[in-house]
Amino acid sequence: MFLASALSEHLSNPEYLHVLLNPLPVYGLAVGVLGLFLALLSCTRGARTTALVFVFVSTISAWPVYQYGQAGYDRVKAMADSDGDKWLDEHMRRGEQLISVFYVVAALSVVAIAAEFKFPRSAVPLAIAVLILAIGNLGAGGYIAYAGGHVRHREFRFEPAPESQSQEHHHHDEEHHDD
Repeated sequence: MFLASALSEHLSNPEYLHVLLNPLPVYGLAVGVLGLFLALLSCTRGARTTALVFVFVSTISAWPVYQYGQAGYDRVKAMADSDGDKWLDEHMRRGEQLISVFYVVAALSVVAIAAEFKFPRSAVPLAIAVLILAIGNLGAGGYIAYAGGHVRHREFRFEPAPESQSQEHHHHDEEHHDD
């Protein structure tokens, strides 16, 4: 009973859900990229389709990670030290700047999945395009995650906290916080 109550409490906190889900767009996508590379080498439609589904799930999972991150921003900001506060702002700026990359790769992976069944001649070139963009997406995800890891983990701070680029990036609409 205690465990269920504690779990329910944690799952109602957006910052907890953000931390719980944030490995999916990075680690999940890394596995999807590896799977897609191997599937392209194997030249089998089933393997490509499975890997493309994995890429899709991993990239589309950035949407709830982003939403929960925005919803939990104020609570984490209140807990962060001065340098962590700067890293949080940088993490948010990077996420806002690059979230669309995840959506583009997700959309292209759906097109590539459909091509496997509707347009077989374009399936392999589309899968290659997904692979190339997904590799770039991994770089974007790592760039976002790097700043996020510095928010509460002082042991990862090997360089000074970034200076705030612009205050308007860090104060999003109040309607996002009232959910």
